[in-house]
Amino acid sequence: MRKVHPEFAYQSRELEGQIEGILGDPPDRKNYQRMVDALVGEYADGGGIEDVNMLAFALVDHIEFNNPKGLLAEAEDYEFGDAARVFAMASCKGDEAARMYEAIGQSMPDLARQAIITAFLHKNPRKWDDDDQSLEQLSANDDGDDIEDEDGASDDFAQMFDQDGE
Repeated sequence: MRKVHPEFAYQSRELEGQIEGILGDPPDRKNYQRMVDALVGEYADGGGIEDVNMLAFALVDHIEFNNPKGLLAEAEDYEFGDAARVFAMASCKGDEAARMYEAIGQSMPDLARQAIITAFLHKNPRKWDDDDQSLEQLSANDDGDDIEDEDGASDDFAQMFDQDGE
């Protein structure tokens, strides 16, 4: 298991939620496919929303990865990385998806780098370890020493109103 940047972990979870939201319950695969096709078309034409999650959503069903270890290494840094190297580690199948892949590489390489890694992490959840950011985990080592007694005023607070300086 390998640690990834917390933002990549977050984006991967968001992508999962977005896919589930578009599919719906019960799953409407036609609606889902129309949404994916529309996004792919927009990005292939050089447009599209400049959003990591939307771009990852457009990529996720078409992308193939040829260097998983390299992509995991790239997932350690969200902001900085070599977009050209990440592009070389994956490809898209299908004519329009391949056009989209080429277009995003030219028009928004840094955003596309993040989206490619997000799609990779989404499709390969067992290859990386997500930090547990739940309240239970965050409070596990909290011994409560930063919580003041709520029944009485602290000395600092009481001295603020002490007129006699006592």
